[in-house]
Amino acid sequence: MFSRIRQWVHVGFCADTVVNPCIMKTSSYNPSSLEVDFANALQILQKDIEKHLLDNQVMQVENHLRKDNPMVKFSLVDKDGDPHEIVVRIIQMPDKF
Repeated sequence: MFSRIRQWVHVGFCADTVVNPCIMKTSSYNPSSLEVDFANALQILQKDIEKHLLDNQVMQVENHLRKDNPMVKFSLVDKDGDPHEIVVRIIQMPDKF
């Protein structure tokens, strides 16, 4: 029975506690499906994000979805023609119950 329960519940240690174990429903965080979906959403929304970046144009968006913590890199050009890069790393915190 315990092995069956262990398939569904992952026991780990929360970052804010030293000794107290916490129960996490999500068993895979490297990367989690939520992290990957969030990174994809950032790439899909690049034109909407660009509207809020004064005097900057998004030239390219590159994602690294298979990394432990997925990453989305935005290549930008400002009004003077200078290139810039913004990197967003997606990290899902362990469930806290």
